Amino acid sequence: MIIQQLHDHRVVLVNQDSFYRGLTDDELKHVHEYNFDHPDAFDTEQLLECIGKLKSGQPVHVPIYSFKDHRRCCDSFRQVNASDVIILEGILVFHDQRVRNLMNMRIFVDADADTRLARRIKRDTGERSRDVHSVLEQYSKFVKPAFDDFILPSKKYADVIIPRGGENHVAIDLIVQHIRTKLGQHNLCKIYPNLNVILSTFQIRGMHTLIRDREIAKHDFVFYSDRLIRLVVEHGLGYLPFTEKQVITPTGSVYTGVNFCKKLCGVSIIRSGESMENALRACCKGIKIGKILIHRTGDNGKQLIYEKLPKDISKRHVLLLDPVLATGNSAIQAIGLLVRKGVPESQIIFLNLISAPEGIHRVYKQFPSLKIVTSEIDVALNDEFHVLPGMGDFGDRYFGTDDV
Repeated sequence: MIIQQLHDHRVVLVNQDSFYRGLTDDELKHVHEYNFDHPDAFDTEQLLECIGKLKSGQPVHVPIYSFKDHRRCCDSFRQVNASDVIILEGILVFHDQRVRNLMNMRIFVDADADTRLARRIKRDTGERSRDVHSVLEQYSKFVKPAFDDFILPSKKYADVIIPRGGENHVAIDLIVQHIRTKLGQHNLCKIYPNLNVILSTFQIRGMHTLIRDREIAKHDFVFYSDRLIRLVVEHGLGYLPFTEKQVITPTGSVYTGVNFCKKLCGVSIIRSGESMENALRACCKGIKIGKILIHRTGDNGKQLIYEKLPKDISKRHVLLLDPVLATGNSAIQAIGLLVRKGVPESQIIFLNLISAPEGIHRVYKQFPSLKIVTSEIDVALNDEFHVLPGMGDFGDRYFGTDDV
């Protein structure tokens, strides 16, 4: 049903059953004593290799397993090409942590025990040439104990638990909606859940077009930069905690809304970050703003020159301001300082206009709980550590010192 609803995307289904190990001659002689519901019955290493290749965009050959002969078909396989969505299905896919770590979303389909048994009898007698007696014997000897020992305990690793399976239309709709949202995100947002890119509109694209144009006049550059900065700040404020609050409107009615986060401050990375201070002050009346100066030599320097921060900063949520995230050197130094001052990593929101993938990777390698809010992610850095396509030196263009 998920595949049907994602009809406009490329979706592939990979079954864990395809990765059963072929039985040896000795195991075949005692096949009724072999536990097909134990994790060791699967070739997990090959499964990991297969899913890893698919996630990296490579086609793979998936084995074809014969449930009648209990061996793989040596001369045939199923070609599976890279797709937008990979669905890995199997009763023991949550057992191995390495397999779990490859998943962006883990779904446990919860079914009644009688329903599971009825389905197994119908499948094994109809598709796998077995009689009812052997199915029941296998169920009581291997299947039920394996469920209790391996499958049920893995339920705790699920992000979503679906009762009633394919009949649960509400759950399936929610899952499909979540997948569609993820597919619409930048690839890096799928890797880093705390990375947030403002939804692109023609207005945002238009403003980026203007401020990236090297021929734009300084006053226009400042005007459209300020507009973009205001949008980024407003978006970033949306990730702060809130409390519910009720007020009485002029009509005498009760309105249930929210209270803004009170414990808040801004910190700008001198000097480009200072260009974002006015927008923050316009959004947050009376907000305290600290400053950090980091010396950069060829963008490789890591020397902290100056810092002036609120004394109680450890008790505040911090909006860190720098319009461009390039190598991530300055950002890492600034974030490291805030953490040493007692600010929890999860209470720091880093605001910028454009980000380079290299900088994002470096920041999240050290600070995975930090939130980044940006308006666009650019392509890469060049050999001189400039963001491409970028917008040049933002501070020089904003403050008019590029011709000095």
